[in-house]
Amino acid sequence: MTKRNFNTLPSQSGYRLPAEWEHHEATWLGWPHNKSDWPGKFTPVPWVYAEIVRRISAPGWGSSTGEKARIIVESKEHEKQARKVLKSANVDVTNVEFFTLKTDRGWTRDSGPQFVKNADGIAQVNFKFNGWAKYSNYRKDRKLPEFISKKLGLTSFIPEYNGRHVVLEGGSIDTNGKGTLITTEECLLDEETQVRNPGFTEEDYKKVFRDYLGITNVLWFGKGIAGDDTHGHVDDLCRFVNAKTLLLVQEKHQRDENYKPLQENKERLQGFRLEDGSKPEAAFLPMPEPVIFKGQRLPASYANFYISNSAVLVPTFDDPNDKTALGIIGELINDRPVIGIHTLDLVWGLGTLHCLTHEQPGK
Repeated sequence: MTKRNFNTLPSQSGYRLPAEWEHHEATWLGWPHNKSDWPGKFTPVPWVYAEIVRRISAPGWGSSTGEKARIIVESKEHEKQARKVLKSANVDVTNVEFFTLKTDRGWTRDSGPQFVKNADGIAQVNFKFNGWAKYSNYRKDRKLPEFISKKLGLTSFIPEYNGRHVVLEGGSIDTNGKGTLITTEECLLDEETQVRNPGFTEEDYKKVFRDYLGITNVLWFGKGIAGDDTHGHVDDLCRFVNAKTLLLVQEKHQRDENYKPLQENKERLQGFRLEDGSKPEAAFLPMPEPVIFKGQRLPASYANFYISNSAVLVPTFDDPNDKTALGIIGELINDRPVIGIHTLDLVWGLGTLHCLTHEQPGK
């Protein structure tokens, strides 16, 4: 049964948004079903998911047991199809659980809840999802946080500000688990394109993040990468790899449309300070060559990696920079293996590994 808490703010009970590298109980994924997300290229997508599930659920260097893969399916028939693919891909389903909920799409990073944690366990902060303020097929996805809280029996907090249910996607933020959060102005402050919360200012978001996620320090980048239909999600741009280090993508070709915005973000990073007043360490990832399909530039970025208990899964694009990116991430995150996942087909859905996964922290 869902337990809603309307009287106490999460921060008042010591809840905080943990870092992704902290121990997980599970990873939530939505098994692909909406073929319009990958028009003409859907067939290979379930096989990419199978490899992701295999890596997440299997034991590895960073975990003796891996973690549970909690997969959302449309129906028993959809589950049957998923099990068939997983079996063919040699996935041990001992650590896989299926949940039936009809959804519009499968990007659980954005439609799922924000799991927060205190000394007693975990709870949910259920932000409002509105299809990235762009798409009309989101009303089924909006039900996902409530569905999860009912299944797990978790307390849910509904983030409200000035009488409005606050809109936020998981891909628009990243944290070091110590109180610092990164995001972009393009995604959360733009008042003309894909407007999430009309009229919201930096101070408004600062209060929401403090009250509901335990965040004391917000760092603002400018624009996200080219081809990103979310209009500036930070998980394609920059990620925390430990409590002190930010890993930012950079483009070396001056004629590329990413060059100037990424240079500006690099300059901003130099002036950032962490929650304790210290300057963050800065590291840099290359960008792959532009990935273009049917005349459309796609949001291909090595920053869209996912840190599971037993491995770091990094998107690769059959690009010379794949090896370089894997090496850089491996040097920075060295307590679990770094594994490349081929995502040239997956990125046609305008997202890759981090977009489709959503960690549930351990208690």
